[in-house]
Amino acid sequence: MNLIVWLIVGGIIGWVASMIMRTDGQQGMFLNVVVGIVGAALGGWLISPLLGLPSINDGAFSIGALLVSLIGAVILLAIVNLFRRGSAR
Repeated sequence: MNLIVWLIVGGIIGWVASMIMRTDGQQGMFLNVVVGIVGAALGGWLISPLLGLPSINDGAFSIGALLVSLIGAVILLAIVNLFRRGSAR
């Protein structure tokens, strides 16, 4: 059951991050899930210790954990855009 919730939340976070970074038209549902999950991992490893907030990967499901995951997904998309286009946006 935890895997299903992780996939759904990852897809939503990836979709919102792609809308923020204006890459929604280039990505499909599968890529949104991947961006959400990898972004949540990135946010959990880098941003959670700095802000003192839990990560979704730790099993914590809160607004702070969702925000950390969203920030991680946006950072991931910015890095991908930087290599793909030469600019973060």
